[in-house]
Amino acid sequence: MQNSPSLPRVLALALLALALGGCGNRRPDQDAAAAGAPGPITTKSGIEMVLVPAGEFLMGDNGGEDGEKPAHRIGLSAFYMDTCEVTQEGYERLMGRNPAKFKGPDRPVERVSWFDATQYCNARSLREGLRPCYDRQTLECDFGADGYRLPTEAEWEYACRAGTTMRWSFGGDPGKVARYAWSKENAGKTTHPVKKKGPNPWGLYDMHGNVWEWCNDFSSDGYQASGESTDPRGPASGQQRVLRGGSWASSAESCRSATRHSETPRFADACFGTEAYGFRCVRRATPTIHPGADSSR
Repeated sequence: MQNSPSLPRVLALALLALALGGCGNRRPDQDAAAAGAPGPITTKSGIEMVLVPAGEFLMGDNGGEDGEKPAHRIGLSAFYMDTCEVTQEGYERLMGRNPAKFKGPDRPVERVSWFDATQYCNARSLREGLRPCYDRQTLECDFGADGYRLPTEAEWEYACRAGTTMRWSFGGDPGKVARYAWSKENAGKTTHPVKKKGPNPWGLYDMHGNVWEWCNDFSSDGYQASGESTDPRGPASGQQRVLRGGSWASSAESCRSATRHSETPRFADACFGTEAYGFRCVRRATPTIHPGADSSR
């Protein structure tokens, strides 16, 4: 009869198994579940969204580019965000056309201007019986409307970081970028279908790379040390709008959580970079209304 292993030996073996299981053997799609992120919900349009919880974070990066400084603490209300970049299939179904260069129904739509993105937001709102956020004449955003809009720059970075504080939502090791992003190093000079890389801790895909994502805000040279500290909405005016997240044409370094980019909202220079510009939508979180619910009840 064999002797039973001693308790210290059992504990040692258990710790060894745990260590081996945590050294890169877990799939990327298990990271969000491990972080306790709520599962996605489906809207009336059939699009998945995730509830981004209210909270605070340190926006910007004092060790990054000049436009990312100064890092400053921001508080945000809860909101819903698309789990993926708007796809070509979803855009064409609603808008009746597909402007993308790199065709594929489940690839992100690109070659869309900021103006195009806001028109999609309004059309999606009307399709679901919601009040559009963007004025048809001035394009001013009504943040009190229950329809869809582009995220503010602060909302975008908060959602991208998903409670993390390192350079990317998965940490500070650039060697792991390929696990979570399509960038210049691995994309092969093209976009790729959404949700093929690992999600961030809140279940959002392709926040790093694939296509730059339009934000609602006008661009600024940097962050002011003083100003709105809760639900900031950027400058009141400007010549360009903010894009975030990097793209298939960006270096891994340019796909960091704090990286900023900007472009004219209607593509004054239509020959530059437009095939790398896409977007995703957000909607304010109303406790009594589920994004997929019939609000007329």
